Amino acid sequence: MNLPPAFVNNVTQAFGDLGRRYLATLPDLLVEVAHRWDLTLGKPFLLSYNYVCAVTRADGTLAVLKIGVPNRELTSEIKALRVYAGQGACKLLEADADQGLLLLERLKPGRMLITLKDDERATEIAAEVMQAIQRPLPEGNGFLSLRGWFDELKGLRPRFGGGTGPFPEKTVELVEGLVHDLFSENRPQVLLHGDFHHFNILLSERGWLVIDPKGVAGPAEYEVGPLLLNPWDQMPDETEAIQRTQRRIGILSERLGFDRQRLWQWAICHSLLSAWWDLVEDGSGGEYSRAWTEIFLKTRI
Repeated sequence: MNLPPAFVNNVTQAFGDLGRRYLATLPDLLVEVAHRWDLTLGKPFLLSYNYVCAVTRADGTLAVLKIGVPNRELTSEIKALRVYAGQGACKLLEADADQGLLLLERLKPGRMLITLKDDERATEIAAEVMQAIQRPLPEGNGFLSLRGWFDELKGLRPRFGGGTGPFPEKTVELVEGLVHDLFSENRPQVLLHGDFHHFNILLSERGWLVIDPKGVAGPAEYEVGPLLLNPWDQMPDETEAIQRTQRRIGILSERLGFDRQRLWQWAICHSLLSAWWDLVEDGSGGEYSRAWTEIFLKTRI
């Protein structure tokens, strides 16, 4: 297979030897799953960490095949899609967590929310979709943990010998305090998408739906964090960024009944966590996410 070098690099960097074995067996696995689920394979989509391609089922319906390195995150995605059962989300048609296989509903026309030029309308649609997928956390859930995600920030200071590296000391201190306080509130845990933003909300014949949920257990207000600093790599000037944040938080608070201050706090925490992930994963300084952290700090709520 002529796999994109960036895809190969992502998989090997993230999964090491497990990723290399996955890449080596991917051609045979595609043949196997096509026979198993009676699929005609089509062209792959843009690949990042999973192999995703268009397929046609035996009855002629279009679908999407997703194959990833079997891991806890992929298993959590499968669990989340089963809980959503197509309400506010694409349907899961078949799955095999042990082999990292997902057969998904093909969303048509599949236009991303990012294509809407009216940001207020896009935010209203996002709020509607977020409301549609909100669920109490199932018992014995086995989903990813938001607390576990933020525990990763404990590695920041040791990495920089007790300092904060490219991250402002005062910002890190603030986030450490906010994370402690937000989780100390002991608010009810819900099932979060975990990566809810403009590129994961698509238009379908059934309306706007989410794709690619992480399946995370945590407080409901966290869900807006990824949305507020997206669309990714489209940084407006500071004044517009602040005004946009204020408008979005106002709409989300009104539509979802969330406290504005808490949304703002989660946005700050998420943006720093996002920057930290960038640094850990590819050695960058997470400049884009760090810029949004500072924007959020300057935003009056």
